[in-house]
Amino acid sequence: MLQKHNVGYASTCNAVGQTAGYFMGYVFFMALESYGLVTLPGFLQFWAVVFLITTTLVAVLKSENGTAEGEQEEEDIGVVRTYKLLLDILKLSVMPATIALLLTSKLGFAAADAVTGLKLVEAGVPKDKLAMIAIPMMPLQIVLPWIISRYTAGPRPLDVWARALPARLVLCLVMAGLVWVTPSFQLPDSSFPLHYYGIVIFVYGIYQVVLYSMFVSVMAFFAKVSDPAVGGTYMTLLNTLTNLGGNWPSTLALWCVDPLTVKECQGATNSTVSSLPNSCSSPEDTAQCTESGGVCATQVDGYYLEAGLCFLVGSAWLLLWGRKTIQRLQDAPQSAWTVVRSREHSQ
Repeated sequence: MLQKHNVGYASTCNAVGQTAGYFMGYVFFMALESYGLVTLPGFLQFWAVVFLITTTLVAVLKSENGTAEGEQEEEDIGVVRTYKLLLDILKLSVMPATIALLLTSKLGFAAADAVTGLKLVEAGVPKDKLAMIAIPMMPLQIVLPWIISRYTAGPRPLDVWARALPARLVLCLVMAGLVWVTPSFQLPDSSFPLHYYGIVIFVYGIYQVVLYSMFVSVMAFFAKVSDPAVGGTYMTLLNTLTNLGGNWPSTLALWCVDPLTVKECQGATNSTVSSLPNSCSSPEDTAQCTESGGVCATQVDGYYLEAGLCFLVGSAWLLLWGRKTIQRLQDAPQSAWTVVRSREHSQ
């Protein structure tokens, strides 16, 4: 959709649009819901209607511009040919390394991204207050893509990604440290002082800088290497792989927290229950401990163990394989990413 000299701003448009959508769908909703002004069903129903109206207006009123002379237009193809095209893209020599990179690059961030917010709520931070922290992040999230795009519009956009990755790994440990110190800030009335939220905003702000540096740079790389003749299909495939690479580690991180956590039953009248190792390892054990007058006390919090493991895995991934693969993909010629030519030869 963008002119060739503006293709580096594709990631900026993506980031700004997603930030605005995140604000409306999360922060704005949490604010209204906390005051009883809306309910989740009503909120979803309202935006479903807005979505139908706006997309209908776009379909009726908006027409695509024709391509300029000398530019290659993306071919209008059907569903079957689209999947054949995707198969051709996957057969490119650069794709196995690209797929492996996108599916594994976020392993080191899984605990911080998926579990930190839940642990803060578990530590007593109100959910609506945690959601409101996103408000001061909004200007930062809108401005950052424009600033970062200046460094990713060149021939090697993933250099920014590679430099931001180790910084993000360290910040993941900082996030775990934030969860660790959170109970010490809690006041007798279970609230938290203003300076605590200032610390949270500062940590999250620094994390957003690194996160958006990686996001904008990888999107700029996709825009650079995608075959312009099939740009939409190519970009969708790469973005899907990126999303999968973030979702499966987060799901795994959420699942692993409980198995890694060690809880012991303390104060139970039934000595058999309290003497068992990890005597609160399941909901049934927890119920039995409670019925015996005991309390399940956490001995080892799986979140902190998981945060350390993620840091080690992410660091090893970067040093042993990731950095070299990033450089190799950036050094690959544009012809290595071109799929239309290979399809023409095969036909």
